[in-house]
Formats: sequence, C-alpha cells, structure tokens
Amino acid sequence: MDKTLLLMLALAATICILGTAGCISNSTTSLSTVQAAGQNPTVSFNATPVKYAQVNGVTLGYREFGSGEPLLMIEGFGATIDDWNETFIGILATNYHVYTYDNRGMGYSSDNNATPTISLYSDDAAAMMTALGYDSMNVYGASMGSSISQQLAIDHPERVRKLILDSNTYSVRIPQTQKLLGTIESVAADPAATPGEQREAQANLVWNGSWAGLSGIHKDVMLVVGTSDVLTPDAVSVQMAGQINGSWLVRFQGLPHTGYLYAPVQYGENALNFLGMNESPLGP
Repeated sequence: MDKTLLLMLALAATICILGTAGCISNSTTSLSTVQAAGQNPTVSFNATPVKYAQVNGVTLGYREFGSGEPLLMIEGFGATIDDWNETFIGILATNYHVYTYDNRGMGYSSDNNATPTISLYSDDAAAMMTALGYDSMNVYGASMGSSISQQLAIDHPERVRKLILDSNTYSVRIPQTQKLLGTIESVAADPAATPGEQREAQANLVWNGSWAGLSGIHKDVMLVVGTSDVLTPDAVSVQMAGQINGSWLVRFQGLPHTGYLYAPVQYGENALNFLGMNESPLGP
C-alpha cells in the first residue's frame, strides 16, 4: 500500500457551515472507507489531447473531460494542467464537463507583454469561458487558482455559478502566510525559474488582496483547506468564510496544501456533493 493511500485511510474531515455570524453547524466525518485508486473513476492526461483557445491576445492550452454542467479548474502557482490528480479529475468528470487550462505563460499556454496581475488572470478565466462557449461556469480554484477565482467572482460575478476555493488566502502579505510569501519572493528572484513562474510570482506580489471584496460575493461558495497546510493555514479560510455570507467551510484533518493530491477521492466526492446540492429556498 503506497503512502498516499495510507494517509487517506487515516484522515477525517471536519465540516463547518458558516454564515454571517460564524459557524452554525459542526460535524466530523470518518474517511475510513477509502477505496483503492483503481476502483475509482480516473482519467489519463497523456491520452487526452491538449486543445487551444485564443484568449485576450494569448493562446491557452486546455483539456476537457466528462459531460454535464461546465466546471472550470484554475490551477495554482507554478503548476500546469499536468499537475492535477487524475483520480480527482476523473471523479469530477463523472457528473460535470470539466475543463483544465494553463495560465498564460505556463505549460501549453503562450504569453505576451501584458503586466502580470491576479486581475489579468481572472480576466483570462472569464474570457476562457466565452471561448469555450459558455456565459458562466462552476469554478474550482486551488492555491493561486483560489486567488484568481476570488478575483473572478469579484470582477466578473455574472460568470460564476458555484465556486469552490481550495487552499486559500486573501493576500500573500498577511502574518499567517509568511512562508508562502517567502516562497513566492524566492521564485521571483530566481534566474532559473521559468518566465511564466516569475510572472505569476510578480502577480502575487503586487496583488492588493481580496478581503474588501469578499463580503460582496453573493454566490454559493465552499472553502476547502487541510488543517496541516503551512502555506495557507486553515485559520485564514476560517476568516474568509466569515466574510462570505452563507459560505461553507470544509477542513480536512491532517492534510497539507492542495490536499486533493493526497486524498483525491474525498476531495472529489466533497466537491460533487457541494456542486450537486440544491440550495434553493424551501417553499411554504
């Protein structure tokens, strides 16, 4: 049994639904019923062709999986579409038409001379939806992808259906994210880093953050974080959930940053549960 599966067997998820006044419900769910990865839906990145879309003066590489309502996946700092977990994406694709894409300058995507900002990446995400034939999509953003997704919901609210924010911060310049800030600063100054990585680092460093705009997000939002995340600690997600009225907060006990890499089944099923839930008000 590999180390990933051993870790998955030991996990528990603490789920807390928050509203304006804070936590109103608390429960703990055992994750001891983990199946072997081979028994769960999966996809093959190598067997899935990369397609290309023209977006805001650059060419963005993307892949698509499954069918149903659209779900746009926004990757984290320094990562590409090859870095998602195949089981995690496979589980999402059982119910949704999943699109993964590379940010400009990363992986299969080109770049231009536009000044890199988090808002620029969120503009790209909005334009990517149009290029794929949608007016709006469900959105899943991880790490830097969470920052981009927050900005997307603030700058282009009409583009977002449901929103999942994974491994979150509202700024890289708060006391809780000093380790993350140090990592980003080192990449920005590293001559061996790729141009795309350096530009993503620059975008994070000049970002003014999303705190002021979080209370204006009026979407169905779920924040997901591991309690052993040292880059974007879970306390930050707790703060953010308190700012987003009616949001959900799911904390996976013992998991690190971007926990879908370590517990893809639990993260995938958790996302499907949230995305598939009808939250319309009950009738009289």
